[in-house]
Amino acid sequence: MQEIKITLTKNKKPLPDMSTVTFGTVFTDHMFVMDYDKGEGWHDPRIEPYAPFELMPSASVLHYSQTLFEGLKAYYDPNGEIRLFRPQRNFARLNSSGDRICVPHIDEEFALEALLTLVDIERRWVPKEEGQSLYIRPFVISMDQTLGVHPATHFRFFIILCPVASYYKGGLAPTNIMVEPKYVRAVKGGTGHTKIGGNYAASLKGQEEAARLGYEQVLWLDGIHHKYVEEVGSMNIMFKIGGKIVTPELNGSILPGVTRDSIITIAKSLNIPVVEKRIAVDEIFEAADNGTLEEVFGTGTAAVISPVGELRYDDKIAVVNDRKIGPTAQLLYDTLTGIQYGKIEDKFGWSVIVPKK
Repeated sequence: MQEIKITLTKNKKPLPDMSTVTFGTVFTDHMFVMDYDKGEGWHDPRIEPYAPFELMPSASVLHYSQTLFEGLKAYYDPNGEIRLFRPQRNFARLNSSGDRICVPHIDEEFALEALLTLVDIERRWVPKEEGQSLYIRPFVISMDQTLGVHPATHFRFFIILCPVASYYKGGLAPTNIMVEPKYVRAVKGGTGHTKIGGNYAASLKGQEEAARLGYEQVLWLDGIHHKYVEEVGSMNIMFKIGGKIVTPELNGSILPGVTRDSIITIAKSLNIPVVEKRIAVDEIFEAADNGTLEEVFGTGTAAVISPVGELRYDDKIAVVNDRKIGPTAQLLYDTLTGIQYGKIEDKFGWSVIVPKK
């Protein structure tokens, strides 16, 4: 395993007032960086002060979006230990995304070691208040200085960190979601199952249209039939219908969310039936009409569980559970966050303790 060169800053930044912090705007003192050159592989791993870096105007990432990212968190537990939640899964998905857009594999074990080292250095930045955490953003960009359209031969891998406040400051408030009637996010055979930058750029127009109508999120339909539910812009989606959790099956155009998988695993352990299948949007509104649609919620790293209070599809509106969080969503949220923060026994072996060096 390569040695990580560590250069510590001489000017540590003051810690922010977490009551005023907006997600993704305040960053810690240091970052991890590693370079790739064809013929040499990944090399020069280092932790250095968080700072701007030089990028040429011809860099291929700026023109052809050969870039990918991940998102996970670090948490303080009641014993004063810092925990990561399923980081191995994130690095495995990073490589899966890389396969799709020709980014060379990163050694997942080494990436985890680099992350543990970085978080250990930045311990003071991990918030300790209820619901707060340290958000972790690994990402890779292509660095080739050429306008030729071909897989790059030079890359840079970063890990940056930012403290984040509780997603829900006043409880799990349900959000309102609009089913996108026109635009398409992804199709099978494309890149919908990956975390690459272009996927999120493609979702912005639908998000803008939804916001104009007073909705916070967009629920995307499949790109071929435009009738089957896929996912929300920043989350996977789940429906509780007739006592069962129903969620779209992974089909090549849906992101295999780490939180999605965790919630499914926890639900099954609690004897809550879970069905993964192709589900038409009309089925959802039929369930709302006949009274069997009990709950709707999204799952993702940022919010963990995001209850849905209203769904809109063209001129149809479905109000879910009187615009209140349902008992199943609350139970799953409490269980998963309890594991993440070390307040509930981790029976699944998901937590990784950051060792002190």
